[in-house]
Amino acid sequence: MTTPTEGLCRVLVVDDDLDLLPYLATSLRELSDFAIITATNGAEALERFFEVQPQCVVIDVRMPLLDGYQLVRALRGDAVSAATPLVILTAMAQDKDRFTGLAAGADQYLLKPVKPRELIKAIEAAIALDHAERERRFARLAQEPPPER
Repeated sequence: MTTPTEGLCRVLVVDDDLDLLPYLATSLRELSDFAIITATNGAEALERFFEVQPQCVVIDVRMPLLDGYQLVRALRGDAVSAATPLVILTAMAQDKDRFTGLAAGADQYLLKPVKPRELIKAIEAAIALDHAERERRFARLAQEPPPER
């Protein structure tokens, strides 16, 4: 668990892979102006979110206690966190997985492995989304038929 640095854009990175999480955190710290906070499961991520109020959350899907889709829905369902930019970073590469993540409320859906600079671009793109554009994206997504399971 890490704590934020004052004045920097706070990004909460959530992943239960204890080899990948430190790599992502270190890479993001070295290549960006983000203050990185980490959590190793969805339940811990919810606690950390309300402690530090990050400007973006990067979320793995397959995690214990609360999976990434559940975490996205929980954050979107709370007035305090509903507008927070959310990026899913996962190895789940099927169209139905991507649809599920975006339909749950994620702004970006990236596949592992990811280059740190690609992740930074996705975080910046998610942060740059305004509320109206996020709503338009959800409306378009709601009109699409879900991929076959």
